[in-house]
Amino acid sequence: MKLQSFCRLVAGVVVGICGVAFGQELVVTADRPDATYRAGETVTWRVEVKGDADALKDVTYRVRPNGKDVKETTPLAFTDSSATITAKFDEPGWLYLEVSGTGAEDKKIKAAGTAMFSPDQIKPALPCPDDFDEFWAAKIEELNQVPANPVLTAQESGKENVEYYLIDMDNIRGTKIRGQLAKPAREGKFPALLIVQWAGVYPLQKQWATDRAAEGWLTLNIMAHDLPINESAEFYKQQASGPLSGYTGIGNDDRETSYFLRMFLSCYRAADYLTTREDWNGQTLVVTGGSQGGMQAIVTAALHPKVTGMMANVPAGCELSPQSAGRMVGWPYWPYTRTKDKDIEKVIRTGQYFDATNFASRIKCPVLIGVGGIDTTCPPVNVYAMINQITAPKEIVFMPGATHGSGHAAYYSRWGATASKYRNQGK
Repeated sequence: MKLQSFCRLVAGVVVGICGVAFGQELVVTADRPDATYRAGETVTWRVEVKGDADALKDVTYRVRPNGKDVKETTPLAFTDSSATITAKFDEPGWLYLEVSGTGAEDKKIKAAGTAMFSPDQIKPALPCPDDFDEFWAAKIEELNQVPANPVLTAQESGKENVEYYLIDMDNIRGTKIRGQLAKPAREGKFPALLIVQWAGVYPLQKQWATDRAAEGWLTLNIMAHDLPINESAEFYKQQASGPLSGYTGIGNDDRETSYFLRMFLSCYRAADYLTTREDWNGQTLVVTGGSQGGMQAIVTAALHPKVTGMMANVPAGCELSPQSAGRMVGWPYWPYTRTKDKDIEKVIRTGQYFDATNFASRIKCPVLIGVGGIDTTCPPVNVYAMINQITAPKEIVFMPGATHGSGHAAYYSRWGATASKYRNQGK
């Protein structure tokens, strides 16, 4: 990898985020709207000061290849409230630009920019285990030996013409699947939508299921944990700070005890349950989620043969141990969570059985995936390594200015259009 950087003036298109402090703002732009280049090409970012430029001082930047931590910073000089930073990357990957300065009242101002280089050529850091398919076939067989025993409890939906239920099902080793099911309150057969959840410990909101049911979906939304879905805020706070603190690292040095084993099989059973319902149309089964939910969506689409569409925004769990390829480790921070006194090599080997990258090549249905250009929770270089394993039809929405939690309008626009297409199939 070769990295070069220098300053010169150039026009640009906004692709970064802004930092604001007391009327001052840094805006990062790139010389291509999609911030995408071939390996060996050069990106030029323009940094502009909006507001009181005279009060901004001590501006520095650092360019982080593949998101790796770079301690050294470079001073950035401005001419007429703007400056440029140019960098070259000679291999497929990602450059992450950080700019920071001090504004009025000594408030820190930060901004970020991105550039992807030959993203369609980014490869996984580690190989898939030889017995990956054998392992998951055995786990599905273990699940199939446990009757689902679905129990539905009718509740008020709060929406006209929508039925709503709490649902519990049995999972492996005495655990439970908890969720909510909503459907149109009329006779008929409906397309099915499985919604899986982002990271954290929190209740499910009724409207997450009922809003989709009002559109015509047979909707199942499941909790990622073996917990009731509608307890008090204090209940989830206690779980998050107690037994589920750092839950992603529970059992992470053994594929039979990883916390994600039960979670992934919950997704499989939830999808399977939808296919057994008489009100499913027998044609459309879509799974969707963001972040941790994106990870679960990828896994479900890979494992369940009746899934016909998958939509995942800024998916987590891609490249669980990418540090061997010199890349930033993203959520769930597999090598660093609950690893004290554990054999780190066992942790890394275990992670390969739960890495979304290794599930991706097993997906047979069309997919929609959103990628954030300045997402340091689910770094785009790792997400692209996963995407490149998918051989099924795929639509990628790369959002250069998107962090993990904001700037996703382009994805949700495509989500709405794609969901509508799936919902209307066969009509």
